[in-house]
Amino acid sequence: MNNSLSSTDQNSIDEAKKKKKEIKKKLLQLKKKKPKQINAKFNELHDEEFKNMDCLNCANCCKTTSPIFRNADINRLAKHLRMKSGAFTEKYLRLDEEQDYVLKNSPCAFLNSDNTCKVYDSRPLACREYPHTDRKNVVQIINLTIKNTEICPAVARIVEKIIQR
Repeated sequence: MNNSLSSTDQNSIDEAKKKKKEIKKKLLQLKKKKPKQINAKFNELHDEEFKNMDCLNCANCCKTTSPIFRNADINRLAKHLRMKSGAFTEKYLRLDEEQDYVLKNSPCAFLNSDNTCKVYDSRPLACREYPHTDRKNVVQIINLTIKNTEICPAVARIVEKIIQR
C-alpha cells in the first residue's frame, strides 16, 4: 500500500500542525465576523483545490482516520458485502468516546493497495462528503475542519489561503 504523501502534501499537513493554535484562533474569529463570506470562500477554494488534487495519490484520510458510520451506512455496507448488519458491525466497527460507530483499525479495511475503495459505491456518507469543505455551511463544522487540516493536505491549503486573506 502506498503510505507516503508527496513532499508538497506532507509539508501542507506539517505546517497546519505547527500553526494549529493560530489557525483555530483565526478561523473562529472569521466565523464570528463574516460567516456567509467564509462559507463562500471555502466553497470557492474547495473547487479550486480539487481541480488539482487527486485523492488517489494521497488517501491519507483512509489511512489514518475513520468516518462515523450511521445505521444507514452500516446497513448499506452490510448488504453490499452480503453480511448481516450485526456481523458487519462486529467485524469492522467499534464505539468511540462519543458513542459513534467508527472503524476498529486504520488503514480502512476497504482501502485497496492503489488507494481505491473496495466499497466505493456503498461507502459511508462521511466518506462521500469528505473533506466537507464544500458544504453550504462550513462554519458550522469549523472544529472538524481544523482537525482535517492535519489529515487532508487539500484542507490544509484551503485553510491557509483563507487565513492569509
